[in-house]
Amino acid sequence: MTGWVAAVMVVGVGGIPARAEVAPPPGGDGAGSGERPYGRVRRLPSSAEVGDVRFTSSEKLASGATFRTFETSGSGGRVAGDLVDVDLRQAGVGLLRPPVVAARRTVSAMADAQHAVAGVNGDFFNISETHPGVAPTGSSSGPEVDGGRPLKGAVPDGQRFGPSLPPGTSAEDVIGVGADRRGHVARLRLTGTVRSGRTSIALRGLNQYALPVGGVGAFGPEWGDVSRQRAVCGTDQKRSDPCSTETAEVTVRRGVVTGISGTVSGGAIPSGTTVLVGREKGADALRRLKPGDRVRVAYRFTGPVRFRFAVGGFPILRHGSPLDGLSATGPAPRTAAGVSRDGRHFYLVVVDGRSEQSGGVTVAELASLLDKAGADDAVNLDGGGSSALVARFPGEPAVTVRNTPSDGTERAVANGIGVFPSFPGRPSGSGPDDPNGRVH
Repeated sequence: MTGWVAAVMVVGVGGIPARAEVAPPPGGDGAGSGERPYGRVRRLPSSAEVGDVRFTSSEKLASGATFRTFETSGSGGRVAGDLVDVDLRQAGVGLLRPPVVAARRTVSAMADAQHAVAGVNGDFFNISETHPGVAPTGSSSGPEVDGGRPLKGAVPDGQRFGPSLPPGTSAEDVIGVGADRRGHVARLRLTGTVRSGRTSIALRGLNQYALPVGGVGAFGPEWGDVSRQRAVCGTDQKRSDPCSTETAEVTVRRGVVTGISGTVSGGAIPSGTTVLVGREKGADALRRLKPGDRVRVAYRFTGPVRFRFAVGGFPILRHGSPLDGLSATGPAPRTAAGVSRDGRHFYLVVVDGRSEQSGGVTVAELASLLDKAGADDAVNLDGGGSSALVARFPGEPAVTVRNTPSDGTERAVANGIGVFPSFPGRPSGSGPDDPNGRVH
């Protein structure tokens, strides 16, 4: 892999202080996100395909962005869905998100706030919590890149939400738009250091709800005011394992250690402040720091693509072929995103489910659907009650939900993918002109 600096953060970087309003978590979905635990399910071959895809309507949202409805069939019977085809030479695609990482918003609220003409829900997220006294964070499982800058890292694979990962995939996998203004599916790995004098500590987390065992993570103002306690709960293999009792938290204000505690806390993080959280060996390393020590925190994503925008999602289609080991259980509402072979077209797809009008699809069938829609590479995003596609046609004042959410109403989610009209110079929503997105 070729290393690239997505951002270098020196303590003192400002954030987004506002707190996002969070809707209460929906009931009935069990483990979290939009995935519902299946009772009786039909298990189908991983090579299962949907039937012929018939587009039933097509309408232009903006230059380079077209909204289509379609019908097909799957293991659950009739299937209905919506698709937005974005020509990245004329329109932009970017991250939809709440004001802070540990919060949720509906796709329509995020799209209107960011002036998107369309959008879908994004990554799986932390919606429920089994650890007593620990608040669910509402934050997503995978990486986020916004405007060329890393916003958060990926939790360990065993801590993520959603269907089981296909062999060879990871919570670090993303879909997004690179500095070359083409769509890509790739992997982003966070690397970083905490340096103080001759002390160097590996940084293994950024604004994420779960840290690797023995690791240290950084939290900035972008995290929000939700407790960071969840970051030291569970293990790399099992999300429900107990919270660690060997923890440390260090507050660094404008490059200087101002506080050290054995308790992981919460509350808004002021501008110019970074909170370092460690567990097990990571906690031992942080305890070597002392108030007054000067500290520099730096991090980057390494990977084959310089992303201007990226969001987590696990691959289901690669080079036009469905991956082996895709789940063939439980036809359900699904959301996916894909890119064409040349990376010039970006596809957003939502399939309705759990109704007589549309039975939904399995993950394996979703890969087949994206292939028939024109994608060469594609990822599965959060589904079930989270699946939502919104759009605003010319002359309309706001986006509206175009699919039929299975909850009966739109759900607040951790993030999404937005479609933005073009303007001279570069597509909106695709990041700054500096693809490295350096922050100091």
